[in-house]
Amino acid sequence: MISTNRELSLEQIEELLSTLKARFEKNMKRHEDLEWAEVQARLEVNPEKLWSLSEMEGTGGEPDVIGHDKKTGEYIFYDCSAESPKGRRSLCYDREALESRKQHKPENSAIDLAAAMGIELLTEEQYRELQKLGNFDLKTSSWVQTPANIRKLGGAIFCDRRYDTVFVYHNGAESYYAARGFRGSLRV
Repeated sequence: MISTNRELSLEQIEELLSTLKARFEKNMKRHEDLEWAEVQARLEVNPEKLWSLSEMEGTGGEPDVIGHDKKTGEYIFYDCSAESPKGRRSLCYDREALESRKQHKPENSAIDLAAAMGIELLTEEQYRELQKLGNFDLKTSSWVQTPANIRKLGGAIFCDRRYDTVFVYHNGAESYYAARGFRGSLRV
């Protein structure tokens, strides 16, 4: 699922940049005051971030720029696919939850897969920010970073959008569903 070779070929880089540029230009309301040339320049000097964006794209996340941190100069990418990324579903929350399952274990956990991709799960606050940019997860749901006090008690939280409202729910961290994945963020 995740590429073990963390380097992209020149052809892969060009294809990824072309895809990201087209998405950026098609969705200007997500980043009205930003210029693609500046984003691309930052990407070109951060090949490890390009690899992470390639993994986000390859698992169905459709990453796009949603902001710019003026203090650090970093551009912020979120998964902007309409539904939770297909290549990141049917995952329990974290390694502890995965190891606690006695049978019918999923292939991986959301936290471990995100780490392998070099990204982080969205927080609840970031998820709500994303939902201001469009309507996401109308049929699916996405794990989000879970506060330690909830996780300590065996739970994890996820979000979705129904009835034009963003909902936050809880579940046992070891649970997994075909319609639940996770959305990631990456700072470049």
